[in-house]
Amino acid sequence: MSTVVVQAFITLDGVVQAGGGPDEDREGGFEHGGWQAGYDDGDIVSEWESRTEALLLGRKTYEIFAGSWGVWDENADGLLGELTRRYNRIPKYVASDTLTDLGWKNSQLLGPDVPTAVKQLRSEPGGEIRIWGSTQLIRTLAEHNLIDEYRLVVYPLVLGDGKKLFGDGFPLSRLSLAESRALPSGILINIYKPAAG
Repeated sequence: MSTVVVQAFITLDGVVQAGGGPDEDREGGFEHGGWQAGYDDGDIVSEWESRTEALLLGRKTYEIFAGSWGVWDENADGLLGELTRRYNRIPKYVASDTLTDLGWKNSQLLGPDVPTAVKQLRSEPGGEIRIWGSTQLIRTLAEHNLIDEYRLVVYPLVLGDGKKLFGDGFPLSRLSLAESRALPSGILINIYKPAAG
């Protein structure tokens, strides 16, 4: 059986929008893009991504990833090349009711019934199916109890606005803290799993 893992860089006030760059996602007039800069999150991404066997993405995140990882040089040094090679190789499953053609190799649409499609993916042998970004998709999957783990890299920063991972209307979710550790930069790494019962 595969596991669906949400991985998010998140501020203390719950914002997950556009941590990587100023123009990554300006939706809603968001002006704090690139807020992760200046923090050392160690090798956590490399460690986690070595276990990624598939990506599960909403339309906007898919378009951001396809326009970056999908076109970057696989021979680049370090983590950039490593992730570019991995992301090009593994399957990408995309939740969208507007996209009809996916240009990034090994990508496919989930179809109109996303929860049923993801339930099928979870039932198949495999490893971790990683969700990056995709707040609407995460909410839909949480409503159907289809998320196995939340890996949150929590930055000591308050932005005051932006898309939140657990926004208003997110379904009631009882979670257990499976792991927590602090980095010298002040970042907290918290891993949560659905609480038993």
